[in-house]
Amino acid sequence: MEIKDRILNRAQQLFMRNGIKSVSMDDIAADMGMSKKTLYKWFENKDQIVLAGITRHLDGVQGDCACVASKAANAVEEMLLLSKWADEQFADVHPSIFNDMKKYHPTAWDLFKSHKNTFILAQITQNLRRGMAEGLFRADLDVEVLARLNLAQIELAFDSELYPTAQFGPMRVNRVFDEHFLLGVATLKGHKLINQYRHITEAE
Repeated sequence: MEIKDRILNRAQQLFMRNGIKSVSMDDIAADMGMSKKTLYKWFENKDQIVLAGITRHLDGVQGDCACVASKAANAVEEMLLLSKWADEQFADVHPSIFNDMKKYHPTAWDLFKSHKNTFILAQITQNLRRGMAEGLFRADLDVEVLARLNLAQIELAFDSELYPTAQFGPMRVNRVFDEHFLLGVATLKGHKLINQYRHITEAE
């Protein structure tokens, strides 16, 4: 693997585990057993590493989402599969990751916001419209409002003031958000299908 890719891989792991702010260029160099001179040969500063890392990560996210959507037999299964995928993503993410990026790495943050407000919003909107067409989501949904509500939940799960990290893990919060949202938009037919996927028997 090329040195630059190895640096990005390891830096991303450190950022995810410890938060971006807590990891210095010295930490990255020491962790990789390389000199700071070698590290600076490939990246002038930490901001470049963060930007390169988030760019590569978002490219991967787009591929993963498209793959998940293509495997789903219906909109309910698509949302459940994406929720499971998000759980796996959030499992190793430090709670401060979004705040650190927003505060200290504005270029990377702007890239994330653009990705969120275009690609992710389009994915949510498409899923809602698919579910409505399949009769699994309510026909009277205000798709534009609900898609943005679902979008806002991504960052809300990492809001340490609302959900103190000592008490609430982002994965737990995100799972509750997703379940609440899905049950809220589903028709009776959709609810029955959700229960089938979740292996739940509910009294009528």
